[in-house]
Amino acid sequence: MAAQFEDERPGRVLAGPAALLLGTVALAVGTLALWQVFRPLAQGSKYYLIIFLAGVLPLVFLAYPADLPRWTRPRRRRQATASTRPADSTARPDHTDSTRPTDGTARADHTASTRPTLVDWLLAALTVAACLYPVLPITIGTGGGGYNAFLDRQGLLAPTDLVLGTVLLLLLLEACRRTTGWILPAVGLLFLGYGYYGGLLPQSWPVAHAGLDFRQLIDAFYNSDSGFYGTPLDVAASYIVLFTIYGAVLELSGAGRFFVDLSTAAFRRSRTAAGRTAVASGFLLGTVSGSGAATTVSIGAVTWPLLRRAGYPPERAGGMLAAAGVGAILSPPTLGAAAFIIAEYLGVSYLQVLGWATVPMVLYYLGILLSVEIDARRSGVRPVALHVGSPWRLLGRFGYHFASLIAIIVFLAVGVSATRAVVFAIVLTAVLSWLDRAHRLTPARLVTALVTGVRGVLAVTAVCAAAGIITATTTKTGLGPQTAALLIGGAKAVTADPTLVLVLTALLAAVALSLLGLAVPVTASFVIGWVIVGPALLDLGVAAPAAAMFVFYFAVLSEVSPPTALAAVAAAAVTGGRLVPTMWQTLRYALPAYLTPIAFVITPTGLGLLGIGGVPRIAVAAVVTALSVSVLAVAAGGWLPGVGPAGVPERVLGAVAGVTLLWLEPVPVAVGVALAAIAAAGVLVRRGSTGRPRTPTAGRPRTPTEERL
Repeated sequence: MAAQFEDERPGRVLAGPAALLLGTVALAVGTLALWQVFRPLAQGSKYYLIIFLAGVLPLVFLAYPADLPRWTRPRRRRQATASTRPADSTARPDHTDSTRPTDGTARADHTASTRPTLVDWLLAALTVAACLYPVLPITIGTGGGGYNAFLDRQGLLAPTDLVLGTVLLLLLLEACRRTTGWILPAVGLLFLGYGYYGGLLPQSWPVAHAGLDFRQLIDAFYNSDSGFYGTPLDVAASYIVLFTIYGAVLELSGAGRFFVDLSTAAFRRSRTAAGRTAVASGFLLGTVSGSGAATTVSIGAVTWPLLRRAGYPPERAGGMLAAAGVGAILSPPTLGAAAFIIAEYLGVSYLQVLGWATVPMVLYYLGILLSVEIDARRSGVRPVALHVGSPWRLLGRFGYHFASLIAIIVFLAVGVSATRAVVFAIVLTAVLSWLDRAHRLTPARLVTALVTGVRGVLAVTAVCAAAGIITATTTKTGLGPQTAALLIGGAKAVTADPTLVLVLTALLAAVALSLLGLAVPVTASFVIGWVIVGPALLDLGVAAPAAAMFVFYFAVLSEVSPPTALAAVAAAAVTGGRLVPTMWQTLRYALPAYLTPIAFVITPTGLGLLGIGGVPRIAVAAVVTALSVSVLAVAAGGWLPGVGPAGVPERVLGAVAGVTLLWLEPVPVAVGVALAAIAAAGVLVRRGSTGRPRTPTAGRPRTPTEERL
């Protein structure tokens, strides 16, 4: 079920020789990735990337069918909720099994034939040849001759180089089509066309360039450090594959089940236990998942029955689940794949990126939790009895699952590289798994984890390699600075004030990134956004960390942005709610994540949200932004906790106050605080004039006004 709503399409369920071959090659690739951490290949990193791509890319054609599965969404509530547990199932749920189809129809609908076709096998073989050609010590005409000879021909490709480079280009586009759909290949072809035909544009146009011939383009893609074997693929082969293996190892050790159980046990006596459990589960699973839609499905299958019993409407519960699930990509220590690319692009340690993400992550979940509390009081959510054990007992018995997560942070803090830190965490997880008889990682299960981890990186590897088309074209044509000039010029056409120019540029960039993220996966969205939008922010004096995290956040938020909102679609499939209302509820819960990144870039104080600038700046930025998030949650939810309902005037005033507070300067902060105080006073006056508000009863039908709120 989770595969239906990922950025990557669901693949085949292989059997027989194809499954054996995929498992064998995946095991070899996983072993090589682990070996490379401690014993790098003598020929250098690019040589390793060539071998890695030659091992991974052919598997895409075996694991993913040529015909894309039909994109579906829930049509009837009964069908959409068939795979969830009954409403009274609360004791030690198994979130993995609960999403497994019971009648086989879901698998039939969303996977193709279990056997690769003859064309698939031919494409896989052709991919091996095109990928390994640069390192094969075989002379083919004027080409070939081994790795060093191939590098020596950079800028002077032989005809054989040109042919095989073109073949690899087409194979990468097809691999992306199979794994992510048509949009990313179309974007790649658009950049390819721009590189080839850009010289024909009127030279007075800002985006015109001198023009590149096809040989120059293939050389940039196939035999340069900014093409197929550039930073995105390096990140996939060096970081993402290891963290994916780590996630598989942690899941097989029983950590996912423990995190959900712990969340359930921690809030078993709270009035808002169901909502808090959903949010906490999303956070804990997100620390190892790094996937928004998958986390949404996992926590939804377990917590939706609890939410339903508590009286949450399907759409509101779906919005909560989707927002909590997307937090997986924002939660340290395993952020989304784009976070590793940030570290490589900026030349910083992964620990620094984790530090930049910590305060925004806390603010994001603060906004969701406040919305949960507000919804519970406004809608009259019923307490739900959760028949689970003590959280302290769970921690005492299974708390060792946190050890590897803590170990990663400790290793990074003492200067160990991210790749070695995650390998050590994998070893620690495997050792500690023997404390639980049911989840011991035997050699056979470790092999399964390696294969699962490598298979999980197939699609992202194709995307990262194809991203070389975009980065190489942008580098060769100078498109980045040209686009930056266009964005800044558009803002300057409206106002000449430098501060307002920065604000307008940031808003234009946010809109552009949001639209881009609707069409392509998060990783590709970040790469494109960084080379197109990043230069504009940097030219206006925005610090590189703030610009990178700004692009990262809006790339991630594509998973909750209508009209695609993959995480919201996944949540609607679990709850059986209406799709569009679920998307809007998700947007309401995730509102702080859309506004907080603006604060990164428009004021120097905003850097405090990234943990930059010393303790006073960090404290001021965190406290003021937390107040902004709280006020916005009240404005969006229409209820001030501890007081009562907020009317339209108070909500509008609160929204203005929340947005004003994001301008982290003394005068705007003072104005925002004053507006927030006036809004709160208005709620108090309203309560005094109407008497103590009666909390709605969850069991009675809500009025149209309550439903709109």
